[in-house]
Amino acid sequence: MAAISVQRLTKDFNGFRAVDSVSFDVFEGEIFGLLGPNGAGKTTTVKMLVTLLKPTSGRATVAGYDVVRQADEVRKRIGIVFQEPTLDLELTAKENLDFHGRLYGMSKEERRKRIKEVLELVELEDRANVQVKKFSGGMQRRLEIARGLMHEPEILFLDEPTLGLDAQTRRKIWEYIESLKRKGVTVVLTTHYIEEAERLCDRVAIIDSGKIIALGTPNELKRSIGGDMLTFEIEGSEKGVNFDIGIAENVIIQNGVVEMTVKNGEETIPVVIEHLQREGVRIKSVNLRRPTLEDVFINLTGRKMREDGEEWKFWLRMRRR
Repeated sequence: MAAISVQRLTKDFNGFRAVDSVSFDVFEGEIFGLLGPNGAGKTTTVKMLVTLLKPTSGRATVAGYDVVRQADEVRKRIGIVFQEPTLDLELTAKENLDFHGRLYGMSKEERRKRIKEVLELVELEDRANVQVKKFSGGMQRRLEIARGLMHEPEILFLDEPTLGLDAQTRRKIWEYIESLKRKGVTVVLTTHYIEEAERLCDRVAIIDSGKIIALGTPNELKRSIGGDMLTFEIEGSEKGVNFDIGIAENVIIQNGVVEMTVKNGEETIPVVIEHLQREGVRIKSVNLRRPTLEDVFINLTGRKMREDGEEWKFWLRMRRR
């Protein structure tokens, strides 16, 4: 059964189309990912689903309720972890959670019990009475997740839940998200981290320029590449070299690295090496691997998903808060 149903959802801002007629369903109990680069429309889509933005056109239901006509009912049934922190830094962890519980009409006893449960889930029970301003970025993120779960929502929305976190903290957050699935919580997350989408998501919608360009399980999407990924690092300039080998697809050449899709990598390597040597190319290294969701994105758009320096830009914004 669909926990979320989206039909031709569209959002315009002063003539700019941020989300362009997207349609998808999210099934109960699954982790559904919106994967794409910054500015692709992921966050705008989520903001419409959590009733923070009204669609220009189209329709969406969340937990069976229309996001425009029944917004109050939607809000009762969802939890949200925003991309940028929204905790009160002067309050303690416990006070932040208690305030959130009050907003949802929870009784004092319900709040007390639930605060203990969610702090244990994210392993912050020993920091319950510490001011949030003394927390690390990773600890704040864990507390954001705890707050999103405070009122036991049916559906949890996570907008770039691990952006700007170190690898160890990121993996810890992944473990918490996986535990939510085991508890039957439906999770919708936005991300531009390939590894995050591949590890966590039951299904992924790849979104670019406001449009969904692919939708399926991670394995289904990777199989759509139809072969192996073969990468050569070469010496010198690639200018003037004929890379039209005839047995490769989606050949991308950038900064001395040649990447291509081939049907059978092990059989193709010697053929490609022989061709490049005839072209006078000196090969520094060869790498053969299975496709990733990044390769799917490149195959569909002709460019990589992530920009350099995104984490640096994120933490610069945080320092200015």
